[in-house]
Amino acid sequence: MRPALARGDLFDTAPREPTIYENGLVHVPGYLSLDQQRSLLADIDKALKDAPLFQPTMPKTGKAFSVRMSNCGALGWVSDRDGGYRYQATHPVTGKPWPEIPALALEAWQKLADYPAPPEACLINFYDVNARMGMHQDSDELDLRAPVLSLSLGASCVFRFGGNERGGKTIGLTLASGDALLLAGDSRMAYHGVERIIPGASPLSHQLIEGDGRINLTLRRVTRPS
Repeated sequence: MRPALARGDLFDTAPREPTIYENGLVHVPGYLSLDQQRSLLADIDKALKDAPLFQPTMPKTGKAFSVRMSNCGALGWVSDRDGGYRYQATHPVTGKPWPEIPALALEAWQKLADYPAPPEACLINFYDVNARMGMHQDSDELDLRAPVLSLSLGASCVFRFGGNERGGKTIGLTLASGDALLLAGDSRMAYHGVERIIPGASPLSHQLIEGDGRINLTLRRVTRPS
């Protein structure tokens, strides 16, 4: 289970205009208001009581990810040494179905994704200050026309993305609490990752999540809609 919500007065920040990169990636700073962030974190806390964080491992090597994770939705993304990367309908430890996707996350998909079907998976990734996510593509889904939507909560991070082939030029941007990020169009298959967590960079870090941790929600459509 993730660290408990910290207490304290929260102050609002003015939303900024979205940045749309040449490959179609869209960064929406401050998409979620502070009240929405607190509400979404409460929904995540509730979900993690039914589907606690677990430590995925790499296929073949069995090396543990530095990120702990869980899922919401009809399907959840998991990885282990024997089964590899995949989606399944149940938690790998408890064997129970995943909880429902929070309403605010579904609302963000409806407003930003521009896709005719709802998401089926909402990954919950928890980063402590030492966690990273290496450069990778989101390619385990059957319908790659559907975008991938990311919502950030807590500590800021350096997010890095490149082209659709491994290697080459990359761009780094800072994702802060409340930001939304959309991988759509040509950017849908872009290599991307989390280079590092930035302790104390966001004034909301300690106020939303104790221990300067970061939660990333990643909404995905897995199957092709009929």
